[in-house]
Formats: sequence, C-alpha cells, structure tokens
Amino acid sequence: MHPCLAATRAAIAIAFMTAGVTSAVAGSVIAASDPHVARMGRAALDADGGVRFSYPGVSFYLNFEGTRLNAEAQASGDQTYLDVIVDGAARKLRLAAGRQTVTLAEGLASGRHTVEIVNRSETWQGNAALLSFDTDGTWQAAPTLPARKLLLLGDSVTCGASIDRVAGEKSGASWANPRASYGMLMARQLNAQVQLVCYGGRGLVRTWEGKTDELNLADYYGMALPTQPTSVPWNQNDYRPDAILVAIGTNDMTVGIPDREQYVQAYVSLVRTLLQDHRQAQIMLTEGGILRDEKQAALRDYIAETVRRVGDQRVDAIASTGYPGDAIDGHPTKEQNVSIVNDLLPQVRAVMHW
Repeated sequence: MHPCLAATRAAIAIAFMTAGVTSAVAGSVIAASDPHVARMGRAALDADGGVRFSYPGVSFYLNFEGTRLNAEAQASGDQTYLDVIVDGAARKLRLAAGRQTVTLAEGLASGRHTVEIVNRSETWQGNAALLSFDTDGTWQAAPTLPARKLLLLGDSVTCGASIDRVAGEKSGASWANPRASYGMLMARQLNAQVQLVCYGGRGLVRTWEGKTDELNLADYYGMALPTQPTSVPWNQNDYRPDAILVAIGTNDMTVGIPDREQYVQAYVSLVRTLLQDHRQAQIMLTEGGILRDEKQAALRDYIAETVRRVGDQRVDAIASTGYPGDAIDGHPTKEQNVSIVNDLLPQVRAVMHW
C-alpha cells in the first residue's frame, strides 16, 4: 500500500458514492474510491482504494475547497490521455508509463472548485488507474450524478475515436475524444449517466480483420477491464441502465457481409443476455454511424430479423445514418457525431418516452 493511503484506509468505502456524505472533511489525501469522489463508467476497485479503468469516458467528479489538487496515477504505457476539467475549463493530460504524481490544478483562488476527470483512451491503447487525490484544502460532498442511466455498446465510433484528428499527424490515442462522441453528447441532452462499453476494431462476431478468436462484443460486454490476456469481470448489478443502445456491425462487414443466419443467431443470443441481465431496460439496436449502401442494408435486415425472433416489447430497431468521415480519417468527425445525436435522439426519446 502507498504510505500516503495507510492513514485513511479505515475510512475508505469502496463504492460508487455514498449519498449521506454531505459535510467537508479535513484535506490531504483520500483514495480514488473514497465516497467524496463520484464515478461514472466501468472500473475495477483495488483493496488499497485505487480505481483501474480502460474504457473511454470513465469519469471522476470531485468538489473541494483549496488552491491545488494532485493525483497519484498509474498507466500501463504512455498512450493514456485524460481530460481534466477544473471549474469548467478543460485541458488534455497525457500519463507517463508507470506510477506518477500529476498536478490536476494549482494556483487556484481560495474557495470551492469542481473537478471532472475523463478517460479519453481506448482499452487497446492501455489501461490506467487513479490511486489517490490530495489537496491543501478540504473535501466537499461528491456531486450527485443523474438518475437516468444509459449503456452504449459499440466499437470505435462509440468510443469517440479520431474525433480530434489533425491533418498531417499519424492517427493515435491523442485523437480520441469521448466527451465529443455521440454517446456522451446524447447523455448530456438526456440528463443521464452513460457507460461506453466499446472496443475499436471489434464487432459482434468478428474483428475488422475477420478474426473470431479475439474479444468481440459478447465478450467485452461482461468485462470491467477487457484487457488481454487477463480481463476483469463486470458485475451487471453495479449499473442498472434504463436504456441500452447497441451500435455494432461496422467491423463485421469490413471483410464482406457475414452469413445471415450465423449473424442473426449471435445477435439474438446477445439480446437475450441483455434482457436477462437488465430486466428494467429498454434495448435499441442500430447499425452505427459509418455503414452505407449494401452493407448498411444487410445489417438493417439482420437487425430487423433479430428483433422479430426475440419478439420482446423491450427490444426495438432504430435507424442510423452512415457518415463518410473526411479526407483525414474514416471515423465520423466532431460535427458528424453531432449529426448522429440528431439522428438517434428523437428515436430514443420516442422509445423511452423521455
């Protein structure tokens, strides 16, 4: 255990958040899993209070009074990027490989401050952990997160890949921006929490290279950390979504349109698992924001047949529009992600009566 955490271990509650914590406590060090830190997204909690994560969009929220905020962090490599938003002002922070202390805020005016930390990077680019936070002031009650909950299952488009592309640069982790992805944009408009359970290059039955022996959606849906060769399972009871949106299939189609019967059977199996795991949720299936023409038509047919075979009033098909990206990258641009929200949001509202 890190020596800074020893004095506070007895006070650590490994939980999402504790609603009864309302008063300020003395400053200094708290664990990342402390009740004064609200969290959104899938993660794994360690015995020493650290929080490990790899899905994009995993977010931490803190309120404190003081002039600075530091964090003890750890990363598996040097491709983990975080957004750090202090009092509404955002900056991008790159973690180094290994254990490190990072400055989240300094030189602030004395008083109350709000901080949000969002993971930008995808699992295949590395995993990271926040271990503890320290300030020169006092901790305030964690923010209350929205009651509505969304779960988005998808691929790199859902992850927010290549949104912050730069002409002349090589594509990489620094281009990802889940806060500008259609999923997180839609969640903000619906005043909802959201989990982005997504993996670039993966599909329902095969990867973009046609591989069936790597993690695909039915596999990583059940994981908190879909890291290979050792993954960490996710307890579906820890997050009870009201709405589940499945946007998968683009990578299945890369090497050609897959066999209809095999694909539909796999999709039916996944949807039945979702229905069983989340009896409170409405489930919406869509073809995602890239496919067009005959591949989009094929996937729409497969989705319609899946909905027909499942035959449950909690399962609907909703339509997506395919977008071409731009000359730099084939993923939807920042503006096209806004268009995806405009395409999907009215349909989601109609299904959910929101």
